[in-house]
Amino acid sequence: MIEQYIIPIVVIGVIILSQALKMVKEYERVVIFRLGRLSGVKGPGLFLIIPIIDTVMKVDLRVITIDVPKQAVITRDNVTVAVDAVIYYKVLKPADAITEVENFKYATAMLSQTTLRDVIGQIELDELLSERETINKDIQELLDVSTDPWGIKVTGVTLRDVSIDETMLRAIAKQAEAEREKRSRIILAEGEFMAAQKMKDAAQLYQDIPVALKLRELQTIAEVAREKNLIVVTSSSDIGEIAALSTAFAKK
Repeated sequence: MIEQYIIPIVVIGVIILSQALKMVKEYERVVIFRLGRLSGVKGPGLFLIIPIIDTVMKVDLRVITIDVPKQAVITRDNVTVAVDAVIYYKVLKPADAITEVENFKYATAMLSQTTLRDVIGQIELDELLSERETINKDIQELLDVSTDPWGIKVTGVTLRDVSIDETMLRAIAKQAEAEREKRSRIILAEGEFMAAQKMKDAAQLYQDIPVALKLRELQTIAEVAREKNLIVVTSSSDIGEIAALSTAFAKK
């Protein structure tokens, strides 16, 4: 009689053991619930559970990538842009990821979209185009704070593309052209101001030292005389002074 029950008992034992013996990979963890209460986290490798009484949920600890689709956002200076991004995160606390939020993958994806729109809506277009690294860091910090209670760590955020309407692109091109024209005029005006300032200083020097003006006049005459086809007539009341200055100038 006992022999009749040995085979069924062995079969039942094998079935129970197969249901009780679990194995997870190095990058996986299993959250165990015993009669509905959190029992703990197991893995990696082999471990045993109590069939029927224990319920298990597997969690991947590798970095997960979220491709945030294009979001139409109005910047602070009322420019409509389409922005998409890539979010990288990983689960640090499997128990929190299961117990604190219904679906942590879906929740993180939706939070990434709303956070992206919120951050872009608070900055101007110029800042969006030139300060991407700063914006990436701001979005990452905000996401990290929001997902921390879920046991999730946001490891990186990258703005992938910023699309602008064609009409707005033409307006930006006109603005850039006007900006370059303004800078050109400013540089020209600064040059004229510096030249006028130098002329003023030279005039003051000639006024204080008249002989310097005479030397300058002689130098100009000497330069003109090199052409050998011009007659230069100067008005001077003191020929001896001119001769002395010419001699001094020749010695130099």
